[in-house]
Amino acid sequence: MSKQSRISERAVLKGRVHLGEGAVLEDYVILGSTDGGELSIGRDSIIRSSTVVYSGVHIGDRFRSGHNALIRENTKIGHDVMVGTNAVLDGDCRIGDNVSIQTGAYVTRHTVIEDDVFLGPHCVTTNDKYMEYGAQLKGPVIRRYAKIGANAIIFPGVTVGEGAVVGAGAVVNRDVAPRTIVVGNPARSIADV
Repeated sequence: MSKQSRISERAVLKGRVHLGEGAVLEDYVILGSTDGGELSIGRDSIIRSSTVVYSGVHIGDRFRSGHNALIRENTKIGHDVMVGTNAVLDGDCRIGDNVSIQTGAYVTRHTVIEDDVFLGPHCVTTNDKYMEYGAQLKGPVIRRYAKIGANAIIFPGVTVGEGAVVGAGAVVNRDVAPRTIVVGNPARSIADV
């Protein structure tokens, strides 16, 4: 027996929106746009109130959003992902499976986040090394099993290695080796995981 999707009468769907069975859309959710692009969200997903998801986004099964989350165009999200309240995925991002993006996190354009990653509340990724209009943007890469603490900042083009831990408030301006703990500003290694 298939599960019916539950869509609030206050939700807005624009363009080609494909919802998997059992999806729940709460009040004031806006999905898609009138640009003709396609948006797909997998089965058993819950999109909480005031979340906005652009066209050109593809989301796997069992997705969860907090309230007021924003997911911009050309983003691919795997299965079992949570994007918290007021979190922003700013487009052209690749998010793996089993990823937790906590409240207020900012994931800049062109960021890659592999499977089983945790991004703490209000952490920030950046993609513009020189802060110049028209500059080539390069987001960071966060490898599998990495954990990023609250309020950490990850610089453009930085790779956080597999299983690495970035402490709360750290400023990461160079690559982090796999299975290493880094803290501080600038972030420095203090131990292996």
